Order: sequence, then C-alpha cells, then structure tokens
Amino acid sequence: MTITYEWRGDVDNESIEALHSEGFDHPPLATDWVAQLTRHSLGWVCAREEGRLVGFVNVAWDGGVHAFILDTVVARAGQRRGIGTALVAAAAEGARAAECEWLHVDFDDGLESFYFDSCGFKPTKAGLIAL
Repeated sequence: MTITYEWRGDVDNESIEALHSEGFDHPPLATDWVAQLTRHSLGWVCAREEGRLVGFVNVAWDGGVHAFILDTVVARAGQRRGIGTALVAAAAEGARAAECEWLHVDFDDGLESFYFDSCGFKPTKAGLIAL
C-alpha cells in the first residue's frame, strides 16, 4: 500500500485522538486537536494509507527560528515500515521552508535509536522543569 504525507493536511479531532490513544496507550480523550494545531503549531504532517490516518507529527514553534517535534505517532499496523522516519523528515522540511534554523525533540529513552539513528537528530544538553 502507498503511504502519502501531507504538510498541514486536513485533520479532524476524532482521527487524531484515535491514533494518539492507540499509539500512546491511553483511553480516547476529548482533546480539541484542531483548535490546538490552528492556534499553536507551525504545521503538522499527516500520513495516510488508503485515506486513513496512520501517522501524525505536530510541529510547534517559537515564532522565530526554533521548531519542536511533538506527538509523533504511527498506528501499530504501520510501525517498522519507515512511516515515523518519513513523518519527521516531512516535518523537518516544513520547518526548513518556514525558515526555522533548529528542530528540537524531546523523547523517552526507548526512542533514542529512532530519533538519533533513523531521523538524524544529534544529542544535546538540555534542561527540564516538571510543572
């Protein structure tokens, strides 16, 4: 099957929430994804197979030169097929086209190989405060 990728693709709350709850293993929530994306994101990338949303990544930004990868998720049936890597590559291209100079990502330890080896991110020192 062919996967298509679209920067700032048409999305709806139900499709994103279903994918997010599957990928992050939580019950579906009443998140207004469309409002959040419209209000806070530089863009997002949708991966579709036969019209069905099978992957998603959000790209937030500071309004300047820094963009941030958030909520990278691929449906279980689509994992290990390069969809996540292609999502991140499309997100990087969208951020580059918006003249961002830096793309940041924060992730759980088990995803180091994905982000460093597959997607090309480099380790950096960073700080975090839990709020």
